[in-house]
Amino acid sequence: MRILNSYMVVRMKSMNRMKVIRRITALVMLFIIIFCFAVTGFDMNVIIKRGSQAVLFIKRMFPPDTGYCGKIIEPLIKTVQMSIAGTFIGAVFGLFTAFLYAGNLIKKSYVRIVVRVIVQCVRTIPVLILALVATFIWGLGAAAGTIAIAVSTWAVMARIGGEDIEGLTLKPYEAVTAIGAGKFKAFSRTVIIELLPGYLSNSLYVLEANIRHAAILGYVGAGGIGLLLNEKISWREYSRVGMILVMLFVAVLVIEGISTFLKAYLDGRIKRNTTANVIISVCIMVFFVYSLSAVKDVSTSKLGIKVVGAIMHGITHPDWEYMFMTGKSGVMYLMLETIAIAVAGTCAGAVFAVILTLINSRKFVPAPMAFIGRLVVMAIRTVPVYVYGLIFIRVTGPGSFAGVLTMMMCSIGLLTKRFTVAVDNWNMAAWNACKCAGTGFIARLRYVAVPELKIQFKDAVMYRLDVNVRSASTLGLVGAGGIGAPLIVYMNNYRWDAVGSILIVLFVVVLLIELLSKCLKRIH
Repeated sequence: MRILNSYMVVRMKSMNRMKVIRRITALVMLFIIIFCFAVTGFDMNVIIKRGSQAVLFIKRMFPPDTGYCGKIIEPLIKTVQMSIAGTFIGAVFGLFTAFLYAGNLIKKSYVRIVVRVIVQCVRTIPVLILALVATFIWGLGAAAGTIAIAVSTWAVMARIGGEDIEGLTLKPYEAVTAIGAGKFKAFSRTVIIELLPGYLSNSLYVLEANIRHAAILGYVGAGGIGLLLNEKISWREYSRVGMILVMLFVAVLVIEGISTFLKAYLDGRIKRNTTANVIISVCIMVFFVYSLSAVKDVSTSKLGIKVVGAIMHGITHPDWEYMFMTGKSGVMYLMLETIAIAVAGTCAGAVFAVILTLINSRKFVPAPMAFIGRLVVMAIRTVPVYVYGLIFIRVTGPGSFAGVLTMMMCSIGLLTKRFTVAVDNWNMAAWNACKCAGTGFIARLRYVAVPELKIQFKDAVMYRLDVNVRSASTLGLVGAGGIGAPLIVYMNNYRWDAVGSILIVLFVVVLLIELLSKCLKRIH
């Protein structure tokens, strides 16, 4: 009895300690969020007074110039081809790399460490920057864009796949090898079969994101509809910009519909059979081969090889003086501004995403209303990041405030989708029981929904913050603050030592965010 009492006392002390840690963590996070909003100069009065400027800018794009539709189709197809080819190539190489990334498969720690460092370094670099580097090496056009998407996808999928493998149990694999089967055969019949459905589903998520990434790669000459979009924005032909966005929305809608079908098929919600497997596999291969037609004449010149050497030399020999320069033009301040933009934009986007999720899920609203809500969210996700930047600069003027609003809009789309998926997969037994007992809607949200969904929501927010830090580093392209402007300037001027300084700091920041995410998971 004494032992039991002692255990209960220790248990209560541990629970109280964790409660205190959680409260302190919440207060620290709240302080950081408020600080980030202050650094970016966020001001609701400006939005209230000048918000109409954004509406006026949007009115210039709609109604769109429907007569321009015919000239959009070809570059739009190129964009889809770039996305499919890049995603397919990156996902295949990412799968092989994932086996080296996973800690439970590779016993030699130095191999795993080297692979993880390379993957994390590449994952740190925004796809727009990868595309700009690719244009230096392979020239302007769709080939550079496809390669940039493939490299970015490879890094993302290698990490996701590696973490998925670490979450698998290897007992079936060990059992099959124990009865005499070869390691490769046992691996392909156990680990691969268990891993593939989730890996392919994640690849489809990445494909959807890559469609939107490909739409802005033309800003740096990497092919696709982005070239046309950048041209029409520069010429202020906003009705044609509106038509491009409408066509891009249609493409995203079609891709997402196909993706939803394939995810349902992989999850077993649609009955599978051998004939269907063959037909779907053949269709995927046909689409991939057709998409490769966008990548022509992939060859490097002597200048391209020199550029690769210069890039590697610059990154390995950074400008240390510039890295630790004080003042508003130094890397540290600009990176602080970039982090503040990402944090403030992510938090603001998360608030709106929660509200939209309530009117976006069939579990809370009728199906027709949920369908309309999902179309609205899809439209929000379709608009490229620098178009949002141009819209909000009309409201706030150049600077980090415009960057916060831009990151907010980009976060709303992805977070609403992730939140909606979590709600759709949520077991509502406790919710329905409280409803039958007469508990009010707000009380059910507070005492049932929040405790059961907060972990999934928090993971989605931390993932989006990681993405936003990298995305915010390119906002300088349109004058929306952050470290993007000097990064692009130094790349165009071949100042690779300065580029190396920026990328090293960016890598450290992304790594710290990942460590923070893991710490928060342990606390909660």
